[in-house]
Amino acid sequence: MDYEQFADKKCRELMQIQERFMEQLSISSYQHWYYDAELALLRLYNDDIDQLYLKYIPIGTFSLTSETWMWSWFNDHSFEPNKNSTLDVMEFGLENDYPKLTAGTFSGDEFDCWEFTAISLATLGGIGVYRAPSEKLQSYLLITAVLDENSREVIHFNQAKVKCKIHGRSRPAFVCQHLNLEYPKGFEEAFETYKGMELGEDDDFQAWCDECEKVRIRNNGWSEYAEEFAKIKLVCEYCYFELKSFNCR
Repeated sequence: MDYEQFADKKCRELMQIQERFMEQLSISSYQHWYYDAELALLRLYNDDIDQLYLKYIPIGTFSLTSETWMWSWFNDHSFEPNKNSTLDVMEFGLENDYPKLTAGTFSGDEFDCWEFTAISLATLGGIGVYRAPSEKLQSYLLITAVLDENSREVIHFNQAKVKCKIHGRSRPAFVCQHLNLEYPKGFEEAFETYKGMELGEDDDFQAWCDECEKVRIRNNGWSEYAEEFAKIKLVCEYCYFELKSFNCR
């Protein structure tokens, strides 16, 4: 079966699955959405606090500016821990000689996006799909489960967040005033960290530059002078790891 025939078949199957998904969960009744990449968890909600929590696999994104599709396995800016599940779709594409399923990014249109999502659902399983739109980017999410509000992941999701102008809402992090993305200044941490890691109840992402570390050591710890020199500021988790990657060079 050639790609066009296969994709058309899967899109027709998706339409039936999607109709049940939308109706059973009243998806269209929710006015707002927000997703947490580190948990791969989507929240649909209304102003009256009516809300629904859904687990998802990120399939890919479509840029409305460049009209370009990007698979999540190819996207370095995708933080979801389960994004490599979509490599199974790529493997399927290699086995069947379907180039659109194997190239990381390429020009396309929104019809392509729905084909990729339909094929991903058929390959990976799921209960429906959700397209999270923004001004310049559309994210295609494969929904795999509905979560109870009292589940561990939802409780984690609702913990304190900060709102970043670039990355949206995520966990808070703290860095010294000197760390930036202009030139590397070293990166000292309170403890070793990695993207998406779970934190203890009293833990936060905390980092400072080499100069702050010298001052801290000279003052036998975080003295009043050392704290004034560092002028620790609040950033989001994603900004934190961008700073870590740049300043560790």
